[in-house]
Amino acid sequence: MSAPVTRRTQQQRREETIGRILDATITALAELGYTATTVGEVCRRSGVSSGGVFRHFPTRLNLMVAAADEVRVRQFANFRAGLEALGASDDSVDSVRECLELLRAACRAPMNAAWYELLGAARTDAALREHLAPMAARYHAQIVDFGRSLPVAARFDPAVFDVLLLTAVHLFDGEAVSATVHPQPEMDERRIELVARMLVGVTARISSGDEH
Repeated sequence: MSAPVTRRTQQQRREETIGRILDATITALAELGYTATTVGEVCRRSGVSSGGVFRHFPTRLNLMVAAADEVRVRQFANFRAGLEALGASDDSVDSVRECLELLRAACRAPMNAAWYELLGAARTDAALREHLAPMAARYHAQIVDFGRSLPVAARFDPAVFDVLLLTAVHLFDGEAVSATVHPQPEMDERRIELVARMLVGVTARISSGDEH
């Protein structure tokens, strides 16, 4: 006797279609760049018609911004999974180093190249920049909220830690982009070690305003 066929609901079909469209958009952005990621290319990769794409994303701009937000969602899911795999952490150099390695891996992830493509395009595309700006603000706020839950955050005044954390994010963002034309693998571990020791070695003086 054959097993009964489970029919997907309309909502499930909708979510599956959107997932295929976003998957195709993210990979196309990462592999081909912003300009070449046309709606036609997304249709070809996803197997969804142009009508189907526009049913969920009225314009190409809407699609690009949705892809950027999906990268954010996936990055945080992956980072949380990575931390859980590491187990209990503290504010030691070893734990901070492991967190920095996860952060660097997130910045180097293939799907994050889609985010960099969109940031680069937004520099000269005012409409894209306007739509990405609030999403980027949410992204950075979420990074800060997540970072404050790490044990090392307790070493610093929250405002100081926020600056340090986002500085590390931008450091690895820049590293990921520049590595496409000038990789420097010999600096990888040295850079992680240096940043980890700097974070752990900074005393309360920085939080109290002592600049020396």
